Amino acid sequence: MALMGDLLLQAPSTVTLLGALLFMMVLYLLFSGSSSEEQGKEPPGPRPLPLLGNMLLLDLKKPYHTLCELSKKYGSVFTVHFGPKKVVVLAGYKTVKQALVNQAEEFGNRDIPRMSRDINQGHGVLFANGDSWREMRRFALTNLRDFGMGKKGAEEKIIEEIPYLIELFEKHKGKAFDTTQPVNYAASNIISAIVYGSRFEYSDSQFRGMVDRANESIRLSGSASIQLYNMFSWLGPWLKSRKVMLKNVDNNHRDVKELVRGLKESLNPQMCRGFVDSFLVRKQKVEESGNMDSHYHENNLISSVTNLFAAGTDTTGTTLRWGLMLMAKYPHIQDRVQEEISRVIGSRQPLVEDRKNLPYTDAVIHEIQRLANIVPMSIPHATSRDVTFQGYFIKKGTSVIPLLTSVLHDDSEWESPHCFNPSHFLDEQGRFVKRDAFMAFSAGRRVCLGEGLARMELFLFFTSLLQHFSFTPPPGVTEDDLDLTPLLGFTLNPSPHQLCAVSRI
Repeated sequence: MALMGDLLLQAPSTVTLLGALLFMMVLYLLFSGSSSEEQGKEPPGPRPLPLLGNMLLLDLKKPYHTLCELSKKYGSVFTVHFGPKKVVVLAGYKTVKQALVNQAEEFGNRDIPRMSRDINQGHGVLFANGDSWREMRRFALTNLRDFGMGKKGAEEKIIEEIPYLIELFEKHKGKAFDTTQPVNYAASNIISAIVYGSRFEYSDSQFRGMVDRANESIRLSGSASIQLYNMFSWLGPWLKSRKVMLKNVDNNHRDVKELVRGLKESLNPQMCRGFVDSFLVRKQKVEESGNMDSHYHENNLISSVTNLFAAGTDTTGTTLRWGLMLMAKYPHIQDRVQEEISRVIGSRQPLVEDRKNLPYTDAVIHEIQRLANIVPMSIPHATSRDVTFQGYFIKKGTSVIPLLTSVLHDDSEWESPHCFNPSHFLDEQGRFVKRDAFMAFSAGRRVCLGEGLARMELFLFFTSLLQHFSFTPPPGVTEDDLDLTPLLGFTLNPSPHQLCAVSRI
């Protein structure tokens, strides 16, 4: 495969590679029997090659495109082989909803890719299963709510952050700049305030390092080389991207441990400042009780904090950057948003309660999320037991991809699925309408932990920035020149670009 040359730092010997390939091919031929056919008909799909599976059909740079095309041929439930690994793909709103919502228990486990296993070791809230995951998710949800998610506390933290972000934009005095770091730092400070109990200065080198490394690792985790590693773990020693990710994780764990140590030294059990304090208090109580099987240990704390930090930074920051770019590309929509904000709010700070009076702005934000489609393949699920689904037998432990891009761009649910059209979320009277097929946060047992917080952040940051600035392409660049082709990674970021933030005040 031509791609291999770009993936390896140095190639292993030809003899070693051929030997490994031949050995795995023999194993495949010996053990690829059809015992499952005795239990029921499996979902259809392209015939896999020994060892390689369907890799020759897959575009590893845009696998979600390939899977959407395959669904047109094989239907809304089909099988594809990522190398030797069998994966069931669910396509379209009705099928994804049936699995994740109506049969949430059967499809509620997490399939943990090899790279995620290396990093999290079964700890934390994203890439874990069983009792540890249940306890950590319950604890995280409780504490995120206690420390502001979806409540007035979070709104205050976001409103506190907005002037810092606006100040950064103003420093460019209307000249073109890359919005990536300012927006990511602002989004990260919200989850940081909830997790650690306080925000960071944008100039803080430790904070900047944690944010930049987390974003880089999320991008690399969706790269072709890491996908190959997830299929063929023996490639690991020769993959540069894996080494970079592991180094990033080590550095971020070091920084998190240092921050936790500082919080522990000033801990007051009667006045918890954030998630970390609450976890430390629970850990202390459990240790005092003599419970040796507790899930409240350092590994779960570090993994949970890094999971929340990375997810809370990347997804919100990425969506907001898509929003600003789309406003620059479609100035007539930006004008209408600004007219509504000016008419309803004026010059005061927007508040969450204003959302109900800003139907067009709310529709635009939802349409940004739908079109941006930033997690096109969701995070893989796995079946918790043998299940018959839409007439097909799916074995326990099978990896399942709920193809969210096929939901958000389902042509049977959206009038113009591939266009930026805020009318998708408006009725004939211009009132905001919810759409069941809006699954930007996934659904079911594994729905995004921070959905309430993310919705609040997007609304307050977006309305505040549009209130203060008009966003335009750089001089010499037209709206048509702004390329909506995403930068490839686990999440879909806008391609590198610059915008001008022209002051309106």
